[in-house]
Amino acid sequence: MSDTLSLLAPAGALPIGTEWRTSETSAPVVFPFDGSLVANAPVSTVQDSRDALDAAEAARFEVAALSTAQRRSILVAITARVRAEAGRLEDLLILETGKPRRDCRVEVSRTIVTLEATAEEVAHLRGETVPLDLQETGRGMIGYFTRKPAGVVIGIAGFNYPLLLATHKLAPAIAAACPVIIKPAPNTPLATLELLAITREVLADHGVTAAAVQLVNGGPEVGEVLVSDPRAAVVSFTGSAKIGHLIARQAAPRKAVLELGSNTGFIVAADADVEAAVDAVLRGAFYANGQACISVQRVVLERPIAEQFTSRLVERLSEVVVGDPRSDDTNVAHVINSGSGDRIRAVISAAVEAGARMLGDGPGDGDVALVRPTVLGDVPTDAEAWNEEIFGPVVCLATVDSVDEAIDLVNHSRYGLQAAIYTASLESAFDAIDRLEVGGVVVNEIPGFRSDIMPYGGVKDSGIGREGPRFAVEEFTVTRMAMIRPKARR
Repeated sequence: MSDTLSLLAPAGALPIGTEWRTSETSAPVVFPFDGSLVANAPVSTVQDSRDALDAAEAARFEVAALSTAQRRSILVAITARVRAEAGRLEDLLILETGKPRRDCRVEVSRTIVTLEATAEEVAHLRGETVPLDLQETGRGMIGYFTRKPAGVVIGIAGFNYPLLLATHKLAPAIAAACPVIIKPAPNTPLATLELLAITREVLADHGVTAAAVQLVNGGPEVGEVLVSDPRAAVVSFTGSAKIGHLIARQAAPRKAVLELGSNTGFIVAADADVEAAVDAVLRGAFYANGQACISVQRVVLERPIAEQFTSRLVERLSEVVVGDPRSDDTNVAHVINSGSGDRIRAVISAAVEAGARMLGDGPGDGDVALVRPTVLGDVPTDAEAWNEEIFGPVVCLATVDSVDEAIDLVNHSRYGLQAAIYTASLESAFDAIDRLEVGGVVVNEIPGFRSDIMPYGGVKDSGIGREGPRFAVEEFTVTRMAMIRPKARR
């Protein structure tokens, strides 16, 4: 497979400083479906991280001086290049993530939308006037604030949507006129390296230093150098809550934008369209092989429809096609590696031992990285399967007596990214919107719905700050206040 792989990024090199630096070490990127070699990816050293920071800091004022028109033109050109490479990027994502083709196609499409939207957002960076004469000492003064680049941005992305997640950090950084250093997940760096290769070619076409956009690839020690350095003005991280909390401590007191995990709640009210709700779970629980932070995990059923919903869900599980991710028909394939498969299976086993019922065939035997769509009934609310993020194709069911009780049960979690409710009642819908302690509430659609232009992020242990072009650009800028007395007082 590695013999035929066509990459824009120079083999064995990383975009550090203004050059592609040859790496002395590499690590295999393997196709999760069959373990075959995709490519040997270059691995950074701690010194590479230090050098990247030096180069980003040196480029900071050049990048900050880019005009609105220049930044927009750069993003428009990157968008066009990514669109032209869409098919190749889709194939590459399948190979390095193991996600089904349909999910990788969606990822590339969303990446293009994100780039387009960020290009338009460049012209919307605005300030406001401030009535300083609200206080007597400000009488006669003029006040306004503008938004200025915060400085060097560190963008750290997860393995599940590597291209899209990197774009949600790279594009807003360019829009905000900030140099950015991207660190992909070590097992999925290839599509992100391609994005960097495209971006650097566009920067060269615009006469802008390549040091505006860099990438390091490696383990925690490489990332720690980046996030703990005082020259890193903003750290934007997508990944697990455990690592996110560690990064926030390492970055303090500088800003950390954290998009972390969840154990997403999905409420089905007694008045809901049950068949539509079942369809939503089939669509929303197993995409990306269940490796999505807002995939359906906890399904809370109002008692009058619980039996009907459960039986229909189990009956329709066979509609979820398990197979080769390269096929257009496949819904679920192998998770990222056998370690993740072992962890997911252990969570399922512990839940069953604690009293949960296995509904349907379960995760299956054989290859541990292939976890078949799994539904657990009557899951104890103190089980790990209920309390923590499984990050696999597993759904847990619980039954309650009212929507009010369902909302309380969903809220009884340390996470709060997104949640959903299926109901025909406006009263129940707005009650859920008002009371669910999450960053986003979805009504009559999967909780995994995300428009890439909306403010996206969580509360509690699911993170802080918001992504989406407009909101990320604001996170990557700081306000600068101007207070002017036209004529000096004596």
